[in-house]
Amino acid sequence: MNRLLHTKSTIVPQDFFARPVLHVAQDLLGKYLVSESGEGMITEVEAYDGPEDKACHGRFGRTQRTAPMFGPAGHWYVYLVYGMYQMLNAVTDSEGYPAAVLVRSVGQWNGPGKLTKAWGIDETFNAKRIQPSSGLWVEDRGTAVPSSSIQQLPRIGIDYAKEWKNVPYRFLLPHSNQSPQT
Repeated sequence: MNRLLHTKSTIVPQDFFARPVLHVAQDLLGKYLVSESGEGMITEVEAYDGPEDKACHGRFGRTQRTAPMFGPAGHWYVYLVYGMYQMLNAVTDSEGYPAAVLVRSVGQWNGPGKLTKAWGIDETFNAKRIQPSSGLWVEDRGTAVPSSSIQQLPRIGIDYAKEWKNVPYRFLLPHSNQSPQT
């Protein structure tokens, strides 16, 4: 089954992702993640910003696993964590700079592992373009998200990241189980 583009939507273009990760992360809030398995508003994300960020997979350099994270922007970076959860990330910034946004919460699916399990997102999406032909894309449906309504908090589950542990790179919409005004 192919989902049709929502009548008041535009596909988020690849150049949307070719910007600094902190901008992309905040701008993804209020956009819609869409696939053949579901759709929902993105309400929580985390940013991972380059080789200096001790929580970023790119801190160890380019490997077979992290290659998608090094660009180009506008592709998915999907990896397995704890041997059981797939994590969905949108690659951002310029090619060669490892940066990505982890999608933590979409619609009723709160938690990145719950989302990927419910939607059947796995490593087959890794390195694919964020567009309808890949089966997983982002739409802008005109939802206005004022920056003053975005909560900025430390990321979750990165105790190993030393001084980067408390950097506020997690962004969420308050009461994310409710849609913000459009």
